[in-house]
Amino acid sequence: MTVLAALTACEPDGAGQAKSDQSVRQTQKASTMDMQQAGEGSEKILDDTLAAIRPPVKWAYGAPMREACSTDLNEPTGRTTVTRSRNLLTVVAPHRRGNLLGVVQRHWEQQGFKVTSVRNDESMPWLRATRPDGFSVSLQVGSVGNVFISASFACAEDSEMTYPAGTPGQPGGPRSEELRPTERSEFWSAEG
Repeated sequence: MTVLAALTACEPDGAGQAKSDQSVRQTQKASTMDMQQAGEGSEKILDDTLAAIRPPVKWAYGAPMREACSTDLNEPTGRTTVTRSRNLLTVVAPHRRGNLLGVVQRHWEQQGFKVTSVRNDESMPWLRATRPDGFSVSLQVGSVGNVFISASFACAEDSEMTYPAGTPGQPGGPRSEELRPTERSEFWSAEG
């Protein structure tokens, strides 16, 4: 599979790939979604993705991200890329990571996403996909085996946003140490 440069502009680990200027301009012209709608759409995608994982995993809201969109001359456009994420609290054993990526990939494809990039690295694999409506998704395994899933919408119209209860950085949200995987699962955490 080819890695496309037109992936999500903003991901929780900062490793996201910037959209090409042409792609951003097209999204800016076509998008009538505001930031609140983009956030709600991203949350629904994440809810549906987690519901597709069997056996179920425990999770927590990840830190939300937003990044201002700009022109070729780095001028503000009045639009913002919105990213929401979920951290898996269930420990996923290294030999189960392929299972997890497969389940998530099949679910995303059933939801109209097209996989744009896959990294089959044993220690830190990832998967990225986009959908024609402007949403993009990714699943990544971090350096310490932590797994997080994110969903983004590029260049939504600026607006106020609300967040689900329990979102990091918001009142009542967890501390970063509470987002580490510590829960055990007979299937996902089983040693090979």
